[in-house]
Amino acid sequence: MAQLAPGDLSILLVEPSAVQRKVIIKHLEQESITQIEEAEDISSARAKILQHIPDLVVSALHFSDGTGLDLLHHIRYSEPYADVPFMLVSSEWRKTQLEEFKQAGVVAILPKPFDSDHLATAINSTIDLLSADELNLDLFDVQDVRVLVVDDSRLARNHIKRVLTNLGVQRITEAQDGAQAKAILADQMFDLVVTDYNMPEVDGRELTEFIRQQSQQSHIPVLMVSSEANDTHLANIEQAGVNAICDKPFEPQMVKQILFSLLNQ
Repeated sequence: MAQLAPGDLSILLVEPSAVQRKVIIKHLEQESITQIEEAEDISSARAKILQHIPDLVVSALHFSDGTGLDLLHHIRYSEPYADVPFMLVSSEWRKTQLEEFKQAGVVAILPKPFDSDHLATAINSTIDLLSADELNLDLFDVQDVRVLVVDDSRLARNHIKRVLTNLGVQRITEAQDGAQAKAILADQMFDLVVTDYNMPEVDGRELTEFIRQQSQQSHIPVLMVSSEANDTHLANIEQAGVNAICDKPFEPQMVKQILFSLLNQ
């Protein structure tokens, strides 16, 4: 299958401001994207998605009839377009306001205003999500890699699974939190654990410490997925014994590089 190009993508741009829509469209056109539908609120966006499923939804945060999070949840819980990539464009900076978007598996969160590099990275991540790009390993077949995905958000697990599946990973087991992951690890063997950090009862750090100190799989690679940006916090996570840390949003190319490094050791 030929590699998708930005010009192949169809975009639904959901933005209440006509001026902002023009600005964003100009940026998209600079990336050779011309298949762009426009919507000014949530209801019209939902109607347009029913008429034509886009390759990517680019959405603002605030609308007269709801929020971008409302639209994202509608997409994620609706078939057949639950897997449509979603990009948030917002001047919002508060972590609590953005965390739910990260947990739901957005392809990118772009600031207002954003630059061409921000957009190009997000478009490339979208193409990666829409394209299969099997990971070639030296030591074994990626289709035989056994992965445990641990996250208390079903939407986040679905996003991580989609990225892994596109890389050729087929043997994926899910755990809803660290406590369930500990029980699964007692019964099954894995080649990799991908875990969120913030989880109830047993968080990602405690799960990693369990793996390193109490499990029969103490040497298994652990990839921690965290939306935390604090250097001290990340240092504490590393001390727990994780092999790599990946930020949310979970970018496919970054994940591919990390997995190649972890699984080829």
